[in-house]
Amino acid sequence: MSNGVGLRSERGPVLLAVMVVTGLVAIDATILATAVPSIVGDLGGFASFPWLFSSYLLASAVTVPVYSKLADTIGRKPVILFGVAAFLLGSVLCGLAWNMESLIAFRVVQGIGAGAILPISITIIGDIYSLQERARVQGYVASVWGVASVLGPTLGGLFAQFNIWRAIFFINIPLALVSGFLLIRAYREKVERRKRSLDIPGAVLLTSASSLILLGVLEGGRGWEWGSPLGVGIFVVGAALLMGFVAVELRASDPIIALGLFRRRIVSTSVILGVTIGAALVGLTAYVPTYLEGTVPTSPVIAGLSLATLTIGWPLAAAISGWFYLRFGFRPVVLVGAALVLVGTAFLAATAATPSIAFVAISCFVIGFGFGLSAVPSLVAAQSSVEWQERGVVTGLNMFGRSIGQAFGVAILGAIANAVIAGHGGDQTDRATLIAASSAVFIGAAVVAVLLLAAAIALPGRTQPVEAPASS
Repeated sequence: MSNGVGLRSERGPVLLAVMVVTGLVAIDATILATAVPSIVGDLGGFASFPWLFSSYLLASAVTVPVYSKLADTIGRKPVILFGVAAFLLGSVLCGLAWNMESLIAFRVVQGIGAGAILPISITIIGDIYSLQERARVQGYVASVWGVASVLGPTLGGLFAQFNIWRAIFFINIPLALVSGFLLIRAYREKVERRKRSLDIPGAVLLTSASSLILLGVLEGGRGWEWGSPLGVGIFVVGAALLMGFVAVELRASDPIIALGLFRRRIVSTSVILGVTIGAALVGLTAYVPTYLEGTVPTSPVIAGLSLATLTIGWPLAAAISGWFYLRFGFRPVVLVGAALVLVGTAFLAATAATPSIAFVAISCFVIGFGFGLSAVPSLVAAQSSVEWQERGVVTGLNMFGRSIGQAFGVAILGAIANAVIAGHGGDQTDRATLIAASSAVFIGAAVVAVLLLAAAIALPGRTQPVEAPASS
């Protein structure tokens, strides 16, 4: 198979398309939370609204490995265009939803599209840009999240204020159409068509197992008790399906995930890094705004901007990480990044008892800078260690690991916060209780950062690229 775009001046429009399609998902991820009260006021279903997020996360996470394999089989372009189309359809349907149940169902459609967009976008960057260029370009893409972290909540609050929450979903229509047009027009790839068997049993088993395990993690302690028959049974069935998946993959002629990839330390450690980054990230994004609003206090906008320093530090570090890893190697850069995440989370935990917008903003910037130095180089290292026909799967594994980390992070850190709140009498509006719960969550994020540092230490010292540099 060939890597590529007709690689000349067409890379610019392709990069623009990737940035627009990334913005499509990034804005959607940040815009919805601020409008939930307005949505519930219109559609009802307050008890079910957490599923607006859980259903999307489930659908996007479990489809990543399937899309990644398809991208390595039939090419990147049809897969990402399908993702854009599914996200567009889901957005339109969400905007037309008539009750909470229909909105949740249509969020699943959106999630199915998002599962293709993010990993395949990153894979395309890996295809058309050389090792020397890739971190800088990944920094451009990461900066989209920085813009979305400010723009999303602002737009969401504005639409909610004027009671036009449906515009949250309709705003995706022009972005989807523009990105789809740019991809169709500018992105050309040559794929060597070879007859391959589609590993349908493996795909079904992996999707089912992942869905059940993620569902158990997301809803455990909330939808049902952890120790209840349903709470235990969902993990037992999920584990059984996962073992069945492994058995099928070991015999498959063209498996959905070549399990031998995990014997490569660079691949396995990059996935572990993705898991820990996802867990630490969700702990901050879920609890920092609530902590500030309840303890300083401050407006949701200021609380959101304090957290936004994380998404400013991330692309800045990602943009310069290429110079560092080309000079010093991947491992030292990832180690420095993981150490910065640990310093930032430890400082956040240490200062939680004395709430300060400045302390939080500084901590989040340091953490974001650390994420940028650890997430991008570890992903580029893994991509650079495999051929074109494995790059999509390797990228997808990293993104899948991050999704798994987010799901487990939400569940574990949420359980910690709830236990602390219960121990303080259950009053979530009490300042002292909120400080104690937030402190516990931030300590948990620091523990995750220790695991991130351990994974960075395990990263191989030398990674030999197998690819030829992309031409321009």
